[in-house]
Amino acid sequence: MRSLHRVAASLGALAVYDPQGAGKVLFVVFAAMAEVEREFIHERTLVGLDTAAANGNHGGRPSAVDGDMLAVALRRREAEESVTSIARHLGIGRSTLYRTLAAYDEAAETTAGRDATSR
Repeated sequence: MRSLHRVAASLGALAVYDPQGAGKVLFVVFAAMAEVEREFIHERTLVGLDTAAANGNHGGRPSAVDGDMLAVALRRREAEESVTSIARHLGIGRSTLYRTLAAYDEAAETTAGRDATSR
């Protein structure tokens, strides 16, 4: 909207914009066109994100822990090794490992609960 006001100011400087009659109508029409274009941009962005997700690209930062690292962490956790030691061995932060293990445990719990209810 600010850019439209700047355009209107520029048109006023050129003696093209009249804030009373037709100039006001023209300004409203431009504002409506800008709003519609913004909605189109939003819709196209959502379509692009959906298309990318369908192709397996979800954007964002890559995970610091891959499947192999998780397997190592789980084996070491079962051997009752400390999270600090496991994280140091894997070269990741403790908070990252805690977060990853919590997500794994939650997913395993959800899967176990789903299996129990389907029997």
